Amino acid sequence: MTIRVMLVDDQVLLRTGFRMVLSAQEDMEVVAEAGDGAEALERLRSTKVDVVLMDVRMPNVDGVEATRRICTEGEGGPGAPKVLILTTFDLDEYAFTALKAGASGFMLKDVPPDDLLAAIRAVHSGDAVVAPSTTRRLIDRFSTVLPSTTPGPLTRGLERLTDRETEVLTLVAQGLSNGEIAAQLVLSEATVKTHVGRILAKLELRDRVQAVVLAYETRLVRAGGGTA
Repeated sequence: MTIRVMLVDDQVLLRTGFRMVLSAQEDMEVVAEAGDGAEALERLRSTKVDVVLMDVRMPNVDGVEATRRICTEGEGGPGAPKVLILTTFDLDEYAFTALKAGASGFMLKDVPPDDLLAAIRAVHSGDAVVAPSTTRRLIDRFSTVLPSTTPGPLTRGLERLTDRETEVLTLVAQGLSNGEIAAQLVLSEATVKTHVGRILAKLELRDRVQAVVLAYETRLVRAGGGTA
């Protein structure tokens, strides 16, 4: 199956470089390009796209707003594409906001080509491509935008989780991989993966990126890595 990709960046040279890398792949095709979020939304109305490589800092409609419209309002039409954010800085508040808006992850613009290709394939298959540790650094850095005035934790459905699932979610949010969680809880990695899947289903989350964000928003885990 060919992965149909749209490139959204206001720098033509960057789009050209990404297009050259992607066009050399047998399983990828660049089907559209746009110089800002508004143009991207317009192109999506007439072009079937699987994955959008989205810059965040652009004129007119920026990547965060475009991502929000694609992921939460479905402006990309039925079967809206997955969005992979491209950013210049590792700790970019725009990238964090885009994750909250529904992006499936983010990559640095100077990412090695093989890593970019792997990320596109992962996003297309439904996985998130932001390492939990990276998501944690983002949330730690920009924890001031998270709710902090409401007394007591915000549950957001956490009461539906079993004690073990809550324990697994806490460790996911602290940046541990499935293998690391398995070692800490003395479980098999397959069992941990099953727990993560059930957590996502019960909380109606798309991927572990959203799970990490939710854990911080509900104060199940606090900025800095501690538990509530």
